[in-house]
Amino acid sequence: MIGPTGAVRVPGATKPVDFSKGAKGLAALVREAMRADPFDGAICVFRAKRADRIKLVYWNGTGVCLFAKRMEDRAFRWPKIEDGVIRLSAAEFSALLEGLDWRRDG
Repeated sequence: MIGPTGAVRVPGATKPVDFSKGAKGLAALVREAMRADPFDGAICVFRAKRADRIKLVYWNGTGVCLFAKRMEDRAFRWPKIEDGVIRLSAAEFSALLEGLDWRRDG
């Protein structure tokens, strides 16, 4: 487990991405689409179109890490699909990883 704390920054892409991308391709998306530095310690979250898969990309100080999770019997909860970036709190991020409904809009 990544173990988020209250100080962790968790930006998430609200638009689905190509899930064939690996750590290098997703780090490029962080820079280009999210207008952020993929090496600043934030945990960047990406979703698949069907919302049953997520990928996380983050720099741990020695390299770029890629975490992937697929839900077997349900989908991850996401706000409405649109261009942009959402910012998750540590609690929202933990709920997302567990497949719980963390959305502020219900």
